[in-house]
Amino acid sequence: MTGAQPAPDLSGISDDAPVTALIPAAGTGTRMQCECPKQYLIIAGKTILEHTLAILLEHPRITQVVVALHPQDTVFSTLPVARHPRIRTVTGGGERADSVLAGLDYLAEHTPENSWVLVHDAARPCLQLTDLNRLLAVMSDTQTGNRVQGAILASPVRDTMKRGVASAGYTGIDHTVERTQLWHALTPQFFPLHLLRTCLQQALSQQAVITDEASALEFCGYQPLLVPGRADNIKVTQPEDLALAGFYLSNNNKEQTT
Repeated sequence: MTGAQPAPDLSGISDDAPVTALIPAAGTGTRMQCECPKQYLIIAGKTILEHTLAILLEHPRITQVVVALHPQDTVFSTLPVARHPRIRTVTGGGERADSVLAGLDYLAEHTPENSWVLVHDAARPCLQLTDLNRLLAVMSDTQTGNRVQGAILASPVRDTMKRGVASAGYTGIDHTVERTQLWHALTPQFFPLHLLRTCLQQALSQQAVITDEASALEFCGYQPLLVPGRADNIKVTQPEDLALAGFYLSNNNKEQTT
């Protein structure tokens, strides 16, 4: 491991350990160019966050869902899902990693030592149960000794990748990046609770750049698994993503009813 903190004891982890979903939802969504935080934009009659929570609450292995909210959030409490008996809320932080850590701190006090946590983006409403099942299966995969380090959903890079370089006010092509073994990191990302919490605390204390939960484990010397996931598990980030997410959700609903 990179830092000085000892690794958590993983010997007690089992494939029947409790699973909690953690949703960092304290962002303001400035890239969506609207006053409403993006998780509360409406798609197919529901907010993005409601779609996201619905698929997690549907899964029988997920015992509870913790949502990290902005301290000035006044919308979530008005949603019907806020009254679901398996929903808990905590106050999030200024950055995604701060919100995730706030949720992990809550879980460390309220869940068993051997718990696992499934971190999922609030603005990824198109997750399907098939992908979720595949990710959760790492708990019982006895074929690899890496299973206790966790795993993330990811999709292989399909497009030609270019490395850019700034030049006279423009961005030019520096070179083509070999795409073999390149993956798009998706969510959910799935880890033993105390392992993720320890690694995230350590990475933040050393001012490491943490762009997702897996990067905190990487910083500490772990190698989470890559679990192939569907490319339609998109994150709503730009205004044009709304129509695409609506299309995928409509198709997903048709697949589930046929």
